[in-house]
Amino acid sequence: MGVFETTVAKGDEILKFIPQRAPIVMVDEFFGVQENVSGSGLTVREDNIFCEEGELQEGGIIEHVAQSAATRVGYICRSRGEEVPVGFIGAVNDLKIYSLPRAGETLRTRLTVEQEVFNITLVSAEVTVDGKKTAECRMKIYLQQ
Repeated sequence: MGVFETTVAKGDEILKFIPQRAPIVMVDEFFGVQENVSGSGLTVREDNIFCEEGELQEGGIIEHVAQSAATRVGYICRSRGEEVPVGFIGAVNDLKIYSLPRAGETLRTRLTVEQEVFNITLVSAEVTVDGKKTAECRMKIYLQQ
């Protein structure tokens, strides 16, 4: 069973898993968690704060990956009856941007947890549009305790 087969939350339902609010919400679909992998999505809109001349800029892709990680943690915490923590990007490594998504296109992000130690999580992310790799990176995230 693939991580993108079942939608767990969509649209405003995402807000129960992340601390971000408009205009900086960069995840609009969440597909859940399977072991150490989770899936999320974002349909790029022309009015997105990170969109310039119809293209989602690099900063928007990075923020989407970070919020994908936040959605994963928020989903896990909510399922345990815990509060959603605030997280911070500690580092972005091995970032490769292959193309900038255009308004109307939908990102699908596969996030794999490589390591979790205390309040630090290291993830790798692969972002695709229509099955074609758009970006990839590794990200270190710190959760506020």
